[in-house]
Amino acid sequence: MKRFQNLILLALVVILVVLPLLLVRAPKPEPDGKTVEIFTGADGQAEDMIGKIVPDYQPWAEPLLEPPSGEIESLLFVLQAALGAGFIGYWYGSAATRTRLRQEQDKRA
Repeated sequence: MKRFQNLILLALVVILVVLPLLLVRAPKPEPDGKTVEIFTGADGQAEDMIGKIVPDYQPWAEPLLEPPSGEIESLLFVLQAALGAGFIGYWYGSAATRTRLRQEQDKRA
């Protein structure tokens, strides 16, 4: 029964990963012919809005690294999130293990 449940969960995960990729359609180009990227973040949208509100605005800082596309930028963001989650998981696991080992040592003493 446990193996059957695992197969169902695996199938659901695969469906949840693949289904959005199949359902997302590329947006139509803007009236000026500019292509619209699917994977843009709030930073790019805020930059566009500031440009519309204050056309002569000059940014006071430049990015250290400019990714070649929105997809690469999304990949770097996901990588950063995964590394952070891995670090937090490692820290939590080591703290829980340390506590458990101390409790076992106190019981023996």
